[in-house]
Amino acid sequence: MPDLLLELFSEEIPARMQAKAADDLRRMVTDKLVAEGLVYEGAKAFATPRRLALTVHGIPSRQPDLKTERRGPKMGAPDAAVQGFLKATGLTSLDEAKIQRDPKGDFYIALIEKPGRPAIDVLAEILPVIIRTFPWPKSMRWGARSGKPGSLNWVRPLHAINATFGLETEAPDVVKFSVDGIEAGQTTYGHRFMAPAAISVRRFEDYEAKLKAAKVILDPRARKDIILADARELAFAQGLELVEDQVLLDEVSGLVEWPVVMMGSFETEFLAIPDEVIRATIRNNQKCFVVRDPKTGKLTNKFVLTANIEAADGGKTIVAGNERVIRPRLSDAKFFYETDLKTKLEDRLPKFEQIVFHEKLGTQAERIERIERLAAEIAPLVGADVEKARRAAHLAKADLLTEVVGEFPEVQGLMGKYYALAQGEDASVAAACEEHYKPQGPGDRVPTDPVSVAVALADKIDTLVGFWAIDEKPTGSKDPYALRRAALGVIRMLISNNISLSLWDTFSNSVAIYRQSDNKAVIAGTDKWLEGGKQGESVRETLKRIAKGLGASGLQEFFADRLKVQLREQGARHDLVDAVFALGGQDDLLMIVRRVEALGKFLESDDGKNLLAGIKRASNILGIEEKKDKRSFEGAPEPALYNLSEEKALAKAIDEVKAEASAAVAKEDFASAMSAMAKLRPPVDAFFDKVRVNDEDAKVRENRLKLLNEIRSATRAVADFSKIQD
Repeated sequence: MPDLLLELFSEEIPARMQAKAADDLRRMVTDKLVAEGLVYEGAKAFATPRRLALTVHGIPSRQPDLKTERRGPKMGAPDAAVQGFLKATGLTSLDEAKIQRDPKGDFYIALIEKPGRPAIDVLAEILPVIIRTFPWPKSMRWGARSGKPGSLNWVRPLHAINATFGLETEAPDVVKFSVDGIEAGQTTYGHRFMAPAAISVRRFEDYEAKLKAAKVILDPRARKDIILADARELAFAQGLELVEDQVLLDEVSGLVEWPVVMMGSFETEFLAIPDEVIRATIRNNQKCFVVRDPKTGKLTNKFVLTANIEAADGGKTIVAGNERVIRPRLSDAKFFYETDLKTKLEDRLPKFEQIVFHEKLGTQAERIERIERLAAEIAPLVGADVEKARRAAHLAKADLLTEVVGEFPEVQGLMGKYYALAQGEDASVAAACEEHYKPQGPGDRVPTDPVSVAVALADKIDTLVGFWAIDEKPTGSKDPYALRRAALGVIRMLISNNISLSLWDTFSNSVAIYRQSDNKAVIAGTDKWLEGGKQGESVRETLKRIAKGLGASGLQEFFADRLKVQLREQGARHDLVDAVFALGGQDDLLMIVRRVEALGKFLESDDGKNLLAGIKRASNILGIEEKKDKRSFEGAPEPALYNLSEEKALAKAIDEVKAEASAAVAKEDFASAMSAMAKLRPPVDAFFDKVRVNDEDAKVRENRLKLLNEIRSATRAVADFSKIQD
C-alpha cells in the first residue's frame, strides 16, 4: 500500500515546541485519515530546527465504498415530505426505496451508496486544513505574496511544503494543494550553511538519506545520541566526567541539525563559586554542559558545547566565542555570590515585611513567623532539636532576597544552605534551609534530617491549612498554589521517615498560630466550625474541632486521594485506603499505611478472601432487611434466643476476635489484628451453611440480623470491609 511523506520546511522552530509539534502533526493527520476510512499501518513524526516531517505507512490507495440507509417518511405521507426525501437521497422515485415495517407504521428506507475517493484526493483536501489549523502555542503572520497580505499563521515563516504519496515500487505522486501561495511539491533543503541547495525527494527512505548527505540528522533521538556519546567521549579523553542533563540535552538537540560537540574552558578562579551556580550560569546562558572530576565530584573549569556546523578551523572560533560569552557571565555570578556573603541571612528578613505572600494570608514575614512557631511544635514529634528547628525556619526563606537566587531562582534553598554554612550555622540548620522545599515531585528526594523534616512539614502544613481556611482549594486540573504537591510532600515525609503523627493535632496547632497572629481571613474562615461547641470547652478542644472542620470540608478526603496516588505507585489498592479511611478518626498516615499493607496481605490469603465474601454476604443481607424493615439492627443479640450451635459459636468467636483485634490495633500490631480476624472465617462459614437468617419467628430473625451486624462491627476494628472491592 502507498506511503505518505509530508515535510513542512520553515525558519527556525523554537526547541521547546518541536517535540509537541511533531506529535501534533502525527496525531492530526492520522486522526483525519482514520475518520475518512483510510486505516494506515504505521506513522512516525520528526522535527529539526527547520522542519516538521511525517511519514505514514500503508495507507489504502482509495477510501472504501460506503453504504448507508436513510429513513424517510411513512407510507401515505404528504407529497411534499416524499419529494424532500427523494431530493435528499438522490432517488428518482419511491420504487427505488425499501419499505420497513415498524410498530408506528411502514416507512420508506433509501439505500445510499457513496463510492470511495482516491486517497491522494482525500490527502489534498485534509492536509491544507491541518496546516492552517495547526495548534502552535505561539505563531506569527508574515509577509505578502503577489501583493496580497499573508493569511497563514505559523510559528515562523513557512518556506516549502513537501508532500508525496505512492507505492514503494513506483515513482510517488505529489499531493497537489497550496497554502497561502506555497505549492506542495517534492523539494526540500539541507543544512542552512553546509548544504543549502534544493534537494528533490521521492519517499521517506530517500528523503532521510538525502538529508543526512546534506548534513541534516532528521531523527531527534539520533541527534541526542550523537551529542551524548561525543560529549562523554570528549570528557573521558581528559580524565573527566560529563554532568548529564536530560532537559538540556532535549533542548540542545532541538537547536542543531548537524551536532558537532566541542570543549571549552574558563578561568579556575571561578571555581570558587558553588558548583550549582556555575552550572546554572553556563546552562542558562549558553546551553552548555559542565564536567566534573570523577575523583572529587567537583566541577572543573571545562564545559561542553554543541555547534551546528563543521567549521573550517576545527571549531576554534566557535569555542573562543562561547568562552568569551561565558567569562563575563561567570564574573557576574561570582560578584553576586561574594556580595551575598557580605550580608547575614537574618539581616535580610526585615524586607519580607513589605512582600505579600497572599493578600488573605499576610506577608512573607508573617508566614515565616508562623512556620517558625509550627516547626517548634512539630520538632519533638519528629525527634528534632526544637531550637535548631526554630532557627532553621527563621532563616529558611532568607536566600530568596539574595542576588544569586534573584538571577537563578532554581537554586533557591540550595544557596540558603551555602550562606548558612558560610556564616557558621549548625549543619542541620543549613541543611534545612535547602531541604524544607522538598520533596517537590515524585522523583525528588525526601528529607531525612529531623530538623529538615520539622521545617518542611511546617512549611507545607501552614500552606495547606491557610489556603483551605480561606477556601482557595484546588479545582479540577487547576492548583495554582501547588497544594497537591504539598500534601504529597507531607505524606512522603511521614511514610519514608516512619513518623507517627496526628495530622489533625498538627492542623490544630497551625490553626492556633493563624488565629493568635490575628489573621482575619483565616479567623473568618474557621469560625464556621465553632458552632455547636460545648459550653466551657478548652481552647485545645475548640482548635481540634476547627481542625476536624477543615477535614470535614474536604481536607481529609484530599489527603486520602493523595495517599491513594502515593500507595498506587507502590502497588497498593486504592479501595483498601478507602476501607481504612472510612473508619473515621484516622489521621495518622503512617498507621493508615501500615494498616493498608496488613489488610492487603490478609486479603491475599484464602482466609482473607473467604472472610471478605462472608462479610459482604452479611452486609448485603443486612442492607436488604434494613431497607425492608426501615430500621437498623444495632444492639447486642440476646444469647437466650440462640437456637443452634453455629449461632453460639459465631457469637463467641465475635467476642473473642473483637477483644483480640482491638488490643492488637491499640498496640499498632496490624498483622496480629488480621490474624485475629482470620479466626472468624470458620464460624462465619458454618453460620451461613447451617443457619437460616430470616426465621419465621420474628424475634429469632431480629436476633440473627443483630448477630450479622456484630460481624460487621467486629471487622470495623481493622477496616470497613464494605468498601473493599471483590
